[in-house]
Amino acid sequence: MNQSIVPGQPATVTALANATGGLDAGNFVEPDIDQQLFCFNSDDTPLMNLMLRAKRVKVNSPEVDHFMIDEPKSTLTLTTEVSGGQSQAILYVRPGEENLPRQYTTLLVKGVDGYDRDGKNTTPGKSLMVFVVGHDAASGSPIVRAVNGRKSSADDDVSLMPGIPAGTKLVLLANSLYETQKEVDPDLIVPQPTRVYLQKRGMNQVVSDYFESQRKRTPFSKAIVAEQAIANFKVRGNRTLWAGRAGKFQINVPNLGMQTVYSTEGLRWQFKRELQHTGRWTVEKIIALAKMFFTGEDVPKTALLLAGKDLLEQIQCVDFSRHPEIQITTKVNSIGWTVTNFHTVFGDIEIKREPTLDRLGWSHSGALIGEDRLVHYVYSAEHSFQDRMEGHEASRSGILIWDALALKGSCHIWIDGEGETGKEGNECLQLWDSAEAPAATEGIVYYLVSDCPAISAAARSGSMWTYDGSWREYAGEMSFQS
Repeated sequence: MNQSIVPGQPATVTALANATGGLDAGNFVEPDIDQQLFCFNSDDTPLMNLMLRAKRVKVNSPEVDHFMIDEPKSTLTLTTEVSGGQSQAILYVRPGEENLPRQYTTLLVKGVDGYDRDGKNTTPGKSLMVFVVGHDAASGSPIVRAVNGRKSSADDDVSLMPGIPAGTKLVLLANSLYETQKEVDPDLIVPQPTRVYLQKRGMNQVVSDYFESQRKRTPFSKAIVAEQAIANFKVRGNRTLWAGRAGKFQINVPNLGMQTVYSTEGLRWQFKRELQHTGRWTVEKIIALAKMFFTGEDVPKTALLLAGKDLLEQIQCVDFSRHPEIQITTKVNSIGWTVTNFHTVFGDIEIKREPTLDRLGWSHSGALIGEDRLVHYVYSAEHSFQDRMEGHEASRSGILIWDALALKGSCHIWIDGEGETGKEGNECLQLWDSAEAPAATEGIVYYLVSDCPAISAAARSGSMWTYDGSWREYAGEMSFQS
């Protein structure tokens, strides 16, 4: 195999003697060089280009506490059934949600009907509302009373709680104060940070004075060699942005002592929502994907799907003949990329191939990202340098940067088409398009693309179901901190 000059190797005449062609020192290959090979190719490093366009945050340390979720939660999930007939009841909710509803807060109980003003008859479709009177000393869970519950007499001041099944979603509403009240507990907003490490990346190039002074018969100048080196620097950096693993360790540097090395966490491992997909893509599945992305608590402005080649092929081959309302166009987006644009009623999905996913073995996978939901942490801004090498007739030039890319918000979805195990701490989501029930596997949430009466008569298209000993509708968030 012929050798050639590669980034990181000195560009000297002696080294170039071993370049393709095998000519003697002082001579160079005669054929023209395809300069396009050395040009920067932004389409080959889409994620890095997104990072350069993302919100830039300068930090004073290579370790950053990153708050992925800024928006306060709007819903809680009941974990234990509440029996009816009580004047007050404790709501046992998921860990970390106990203190979100402060005293005097009102909660809307979804799926449970309230009663009319006299407390005699239920009001179908009009939900029960409860009022937080305090917190249980032992568990810290909120204690509530019903606002529109059942009454023995229309004149009763206190109504009784109806039964509330486990898994019920509770929507946080405004507080309700008594007539002379002016002091209330402050809202408890305590986001949980994750530690992000900024990775220092560098590229060096050595060019001897003798090499630079040669009269070359081809345009193999120092500038072109530098362009190739930088292109390679970008490609490897793009792989790190996707798949790097967070780390911090010490190494012993001669004459300098112990030094700390940081490695950053790739975007693949930052996703809190993972869609495990098998089978063929259909229009219904793409619409379900758009619905999950655009209708959560965190609603982004745009949806950009960076896809591996096989996922891109599968989506491109979807039969849209029965859905004339779905518009598929090719356009140049705000970044300047030519993308395939899928217009749905929930929002547009822009699809672009990400070659790096293919090189990482994720060609059937992709990342649905909110372009305006990325943060670029910078400890040391990118800068170039050029030094004379002491004791050598050569110059050293290079690039240094110390940064990290992090996801912001809960909208982002990783589409796993490789059958890999979901990230620990995440809910695994699967699209289910069959009237037959899926395998009763705990820990998986099934999004129903069509009605599934085998699960339940209430298992309608667009709902989510999970199995934990029995089938129940999933009322939790599809976004969790690990």
